[in-house]
Amino acid sequence: MAVTSETKRQRMTKERVLAGALELADQIGVADLTIRRLADALGSKPMTIYHHVPSKDEILDGIVDLVFAEIELPDPELDWKPAVRARCVSARKVLARHPWAVPLMESRRSPGPATLTHHDAVLACLLRGLSLEMAAHAYAVLDAFVYGFAIQEAALPTPGDEMTDVVDDLADDRLAEHYPALHTFATEHAMQPGYDFGDEFDFGLDLILDGLDAVARAR
Repeated sequence: MAVTSETKRQRMTKERVLAGALELADQIGVADLTIRRLADALGSKPMTIYHHVPSKDEILDGIVDLVFAEIELPDPELDWKPAVRARCVSARKVLARHPWAVPLMESRRSPGPATLTHHDAVLACLLRGLSLEMAAHAYAVLDAFVYGFAIQEAALPTPGDEMTDVVDDLADDRLAEHYPALHTFATEHAMQPGYDFGDEFDFGLDLILDGLDAVARAR
């Protein structure tokens, strides 16, 4: 059967539009994501895209929801600490795949079902072991840490020659006189075998979880 323009239009769906938008955002970021560029990437026309998703705002709502859908929900069979820890580790991995998403995660005014399901599951997990007040503290602090770490990690120089150049600059003996703390950090820590900034995520996450648990027990 010949492939007509009508057949092509029927093959386009909202799900395909959003999946294509997610892939394109990963390639170029959301600032440069336009309906025309999305249509070109999908081999379609802008009006076809608008037929399925009427605006860029709705596309952004949709792809943020797809990102939330990728994050592992807390396991209801586990205690709150290991369950929420696994969720935070999963969130970090997902945000590393979609670094453009972090500024949008909590800014959308029309959250989708995956977004709402995710937040509900996280709060339900926290409330299994914490009071409502402590769950609210944990809810805010944990996401601030995860999102902030994701932004910082994405902004770091890429591993390899670029990172080596940065560390070498900090280790330059000519800087030691003016920036002794940075010089010490570079030469005695960051340049040592096995150093990985990403390891700080586990340390920070456990520090927060242990702190929340200690405060909750004290109360």
